[in-house]
Amino acid sequence: MGADYSSGADPATGAPGPSLTVLGLETSCDETAASVVRLSPDGEATVLSSVVHSQIDDHAAFGGVVPEIAARSHVEMIADVAARAMAEAGLDYAGLDGVAATAGPGLVGGVMVGLSFGKAAALARGLPFVGVNHLEGHAVSARLARPVAYPFLLLLVSGGHCQLLEVRGIGDMSRLGTTIDDAAGEAFDKIAKAMGLGYPGGPALERLAATGDGSRFELPRALLGRKDCDLSFSGLKTAASRLAQACETDQDRADLADAVQTSIARQLSERTARAMADYAERHDQRLLVVAGGVAANRTVRAVLEKTAADRGFDFLAPPMAYCTDNAAMIALAGAERLALGLTSDIDMAARPRWPLDEARALADPVHAKAGRKGAKA
Repeated sequence: MGADYSSGADPATGAPGPSLTVLGLETSCDETAASVVRLSPDGEATVLSSVVHSQIDDHAAFGGVVPEIAARSHVEMIADVAARAMAEAGLDYAGLDGVAATAGPGLVGGVMVGLSFGKAAALARGLPFVGVNHLEGHAVSARLARPVAYPFLLLLVSGGHCQLLEVRGIGDMSRLGTTIDDAAGEAFDKIAKAMGLGYPGGPALERLAATGDGSRFELPRALLGRKDCDLSFSGLKTAASRLAQACETDQDRADLADAVQTSIARQLSERTARAMADYAERHDQRLLVVAGGVAANRTVRAVLEKTAADRGFDFLAPPMAYCTDNAAMIALAGAERLALGLTSDIDMAARPRWPLDEARALADPVHAKAGRKGAKA
């Protein structure tokens, strides 16, 4: 059983711990973000500031994120974004208890920027440094809304990752299922690109789907014969991209967008329901947390909320501002680690790949022939 910091208790003595104020930095993809979060002894997180510099305009012409452009923008913006976060929080570095930064997984050039800045800030000010797994940040992001006790079932669904996890505490998570190919967010974005909706594609497809009737299109349903909790979106992506070439009118595209959104929500619901049944055999606390960028999709969120209610699970998703990449979740994960006495060495390396359940990833790799380093997710 993982340690539960929802009570703010010291893990060794059980006595209430102090409030912890942490600067978090996030540069794993195309947002340069910094945030200051205060974690109180009762487990309540207060976001004192959250600054995000988006690179959407930098990448729009290319229809997706260009790693070299992203890394260069992080270098140019990280100092200013961090300074703005500190100013908005009304603090100087003397008011911090630690510095946390994403150490992976992600585009390694970008990860290195935030990680290096975080190390330098901690070293210069004599503060503890915490390197945070970006996915762990998403895992705790719902706790930015209110204190949530461990354990819970997590559906992490974003542009680069799609996993079902049993979360027992910080650093104590088991993978129940994962995508065997593409993530749901990637399917949204690539299909949107094939439909000519521009970048970022996921939100554009959601807006278009609101005026569509997806019943016109029949899209493939993946892994119907499998009894595990894994997911697959590559077949849907290919089929929808081909159908997009035949769309002649705006209504055609709206109908296809609705069909895609419905299909993705349905598969997420089906696999999550299966994970719920597995999880409920071991735990009395039945809570489904949905986190990651796709959790901002209102249709997906509504379908999953109904799925949870039908199976006796409570449902929780982060506030919309903390579904997509942000630094508040990194600061919170860093504060929770700091509360448990978990810090990182100053020579910690950036990791392009970093599974939350490393033991399962090594023992049961999803992509056994994906090369020496394995799949990036």
